[in-house]
Amino acid sequence: MPSAFPPQPEALRATRREFDATRFADRRAAGRALAQALQDLGQAGDLLVLGLARGGVPVAYEVARALGAELDVMVVRKLGVPRQPELAMGAIGAGGVLELNPEVIADAGVDQEQLQQVLLREREELQRREQAYRGHRPPPRLQARTVVLVDDGIATGASMRAALAVLRRAAPARLIVATPVAPVGTAQALGLPPHDLVALLQPRNFAGVGSFYQDFGQTSDEEVRSLLALSRSAAS
Repeated sequence: MPSAFPPQPEALRATRREFDATRFADRRAAGRALAQALQDLGQAGDLLVLGLARGGVPVAYEVARALGAELDVMVVRKLGVPRQPELAMGAIGAGGVLELNPEVIADAGVDQEQLQQVLLREREELQRREQAYRGHRPPPRLQARTVVLVDDGIATGASMRAALAVLRRAAPARLIVATPVAPVGTAQALGLPPHDLVALLQPRNFAGVGSFYQDFGQTSDEEVRSLLALSRSAAS
């Protein structure tokens, strides 16, 4: 039977031996595996690792720790379809960034009033999380840096596209997306050169991010704050 995964560079194949063939124990374990595939970046100066809140932060923490890099959080909000909140019809990010998926909106029969209600709710939550995670600390400097944007997995890519739109405005020297699992074709869907996406698993049959984890429990605000504080303490 042919493999469910496309050929990958030797570094990624070696890393996959560190976990079960198709499942990670949890987000921290996935981060440790992902860090091995990114180990060459440890030589890059001025490296910044951003965890997509909330689930991407435990993964990013392990990546930043292994690479000796600065860690911070990237907050975007998925716009869930009413009555199907796990189905993304778009996403928002800082600075008024808005990414919409017209096909999903049309297929789900979402009208303008429903869309505006979701937008209002998620903009309020975006502001709340920015304050909860960062407090009075300013956002990290992005310009001319190598930035690694980490999530626990990519499904529709709506949140990741919103995050990339925010980051590109700041003109980093290089922007890399790193994730334990993403469907085949994700780099093209995100508008990334193939070498700027690092995904340990790229299944052709994608049943959702959670199916690639043994433990995919929700990441709490407190865990995000704790990991950010641990990383800052280690750096100081």
